[in-house]
Amino acid sequence: MGMIGRISKHWRDLNHSYVLSSGRASDIGGSLGATSKILRLLLQSSILAVGAWLVINQQSTPGIIIAGSILGARALAPVDLAIANWRGFVAARQSWQRLSKLLTHLPRQSDPMPLKPPSRSLVVQNAAVTPPGQQKIVCQDVNFTLVAGKALGVIGPTASGKSSLARTLVGVWRPVRGTVRLDGATLDQWSSEALGRYVGYVPQDVELFDGTVAQNIARFEDPPDPDAVIAAAQAAGIHDLVTGLPEGYETVVGDHGSALSAGQAQRIALARALYRDPFLVVLDEPNSNLDAEGDEALTRAILGLRARGAITVVVAHRPSAIAGVDYILVMAKGRQQQFGPKEEVLSRVMPPSPAPRPLKVAEQGGTG
Repeated sequence: MGMIGRISKHWRDLNHSYVLSSGRASDIGGSLGATSKILRLLLQSSILAVGAWLVINQQSTPGIIIAGSILGARALAPVDLAIANWRGFVAARQSWQRLSKLLTHLPRQSDPMPLKPPSRSLVVQNAAVTPPGQQKIVCQDVNFTLVAGKALGVIGPTASGKSSLARTLVGVWRPVRGTVRLDGATLDQWSSEALGRYVGYVPQDVELFDGTVAQNIARFEDPPDPDAVIAAAQAAGIHDLVTGLPEGYETVVGDHGSALSAGQAQRIALARALYRDPFLVVLDEPNSNLDAEGDEALTRAILGLRARGAITVVVAHRPSAIAGVDYILVMAKGRQQQFGPKEEVLSRVMPPSPAPRPLKVAEQGGTG
């Protein structure tokens, strides 16, 4: 896209700034080192001169010269070490400050009493969300209730808070106001390990890990359950796709799924979300890289989730992703705008397009 020259110039400017900063740091460090060396030599020379003067005036023995030199070197050793290791000390102090700042944003972990697996409802009450480490609220005033077997489609323009809501529903982000409840219990009443068994999640940016397809679908259980892996792949409609890979379920996907196409990675992430039949499944733009066949498989997967009594939330831009849902939530500017049955809400937010005008056929006259 014609950016090579501009990106190269940008890199050269950054590199030039780095070289200047590094040069200044080296100059300061060298100056301090040279100054300390000069002061040390002056002090040692002064000690030797004073010792010699005392010996010449017969006020001390020659041994004081050797003793003074040794004591002076030992006294200056900590100063030399401090100057030599000052850079490491500063780096350690900065790292400590960064870690301390990060840890203040992480909640204390505890082991709550185990609860029964959720099976009835998802309730969101006045939820408001801010990204970790920030103060700006990106999603607020969200209220809805879903019971087992229902599916919700979340639609809205870009930056309306849809992905932030998805992260909140699965417990990645905690609401700063309001609650998210499964069967009446807030998400923090489960440990992250326990909650993970009941939740499936496909993020907007799919992350696969360096391992086999089976390991990624099984969430790296050791050992993975073959029957559960195949069941999840069939529910996501990718069993034939996986068996068609060079080594089937033992195919190594590479770091970040580099050995797969974007569509294949997204469908494997869907199978991972369906592994062991979680009660709540949240899909954030699950068809952004899918073709028509993938869209059909996604719709079948959503209908299958509803049939077995799971709750599904689908964040979507493309209408094909919400074909299998029965409720719609509309987001705009970080706020809930509408919520209700799909046909009712879509009829309000998407007015029917006008019928095409009939074509007029001009009458042509002619002579016989």
